[in-house]
Amino acid sequence: MSKITSKYQVGIPKALADRAGVRPGDDVEWQVAGGELRGRPANGAQSLSTEERLRLFREAMKRVANRKKEAPFKPGESRGWTRDELYDRGRTR
Repeated sequence: MSKITSKYQVGIPKALADRAGVRPGDDVEWQVAGGELRGRPANGAQSLSTEERLRLFREAMKRVANRKKEAPFKPGESRGWTRDELYDRGRTR
């Protein structure tokens, strides 16, 4: 989370700046879209090719599939608790 200074300046978290490919001194283009304020690199150099986007998507889908394989229980199996028990935890009876 960032704050806007009295001079209307905004800091960008390093992790997000790295993902967007922006560095100190780069220009950022700002837009208001659907009630949101969006910033993106003004040079547009970060637009990915279709092949690169598909590669990243496939990698993400492999991670999702691996997480499903590593799930501690399968759908329909007992977790050892019920949903109703969640609402009674910590309450005096």
